[in-house]
Amino acid sequence: MSIRVGLDIGGSTTKIIGMKDGKVIGKAVIKASDPITSACGALGKIAKDNNWTLEDIEKISITGVGSTALPEDIFGIRTKMASEFTATGLGGLYLAGLDEAVVVSMGTGTAYLEAKKSGVRHIIGSGIGGGTLIGVSKAMIDVSEPYKINDIAKGGVANHADLTVGDIAESAVGDVTKDLTASNFGKAADGLSDPDKISALFNMIYQSIGTLSVMCSRSTGIKDVVYTGQLTAFDKCREYLMPFETHYGIHVIIPEDATFATAIGSVLESEA
Repeated sequence: MSIRVGLDIGGSTTKIIGMKDGKVIGKAVIKASDPITSACGALGKIAKDNNWTLEDIEKISITGVGSTALPEDIFGIRTKMASEFTATGLGGLYLAGLDEAVVVSMGTGTAYLEAKKSGVRHIIGSGIGGGTLIGVSKAMIDVSEPYKINDIAKGGVANHADLTVGDIAESAVGDVTKDLTASNFGKAADGLSDPDKISALFNMIYQSIGTLSVMCSRSTGIKDVVYTGQLTAFDKCREYLMPFETHYGIHVIIPEDATFATAIGSVLESEA
């Protein structure tokens, strides 16, 4: 079948996709305790789910923080290491259908990339990301499972904890409107509900990421900003990132399958 497999082995999850003739034909996400178990488990799952045999897989491309621990060839299948930044940039462009964009990879931390078909440049990175969500939630409400955190936030109101411009000014300040956040957790007080705390935590993380995205957009002159990675899977993502379009003139793109951008890009990078 000449399937090409891409593996993105992260700190907590492994994303895997299969591609044939330039199209994604299978995908899966798994958790595992170490990179080798994670990679082999992901390969076994995607093959079983799609009725593939190992003989159907022509090539495996691997990337991510756990990729260096893997053997040269997995199950005897030709295996190639891909640059993580290049893979993320190419995967973001593929999913958005663009030739150039600022691609933002929201993983444990966050990477900001200037991505073009001709090459990918790492602009800057930030320690604010999924690791922040899990760590601060654990400290605040003793919950660290990402999808439990997501569910808790559904009933919360961030502005019960956050201070807005309207809370401290009678009118807009220049082009800064009254609904914008003046200080994350700036009016936090005793008695805040867990949903309010976690909603405000999501707001702080996405607004921090969005702010740096705007700066990267302006520094490169590229208005299209493509968000990828695990943080795109949570309910608050669009709610807190989309306002950056209105307020700062960027074009926010959160593609379907954004979680798999780096895995997809690893296949594309190996074919370049």
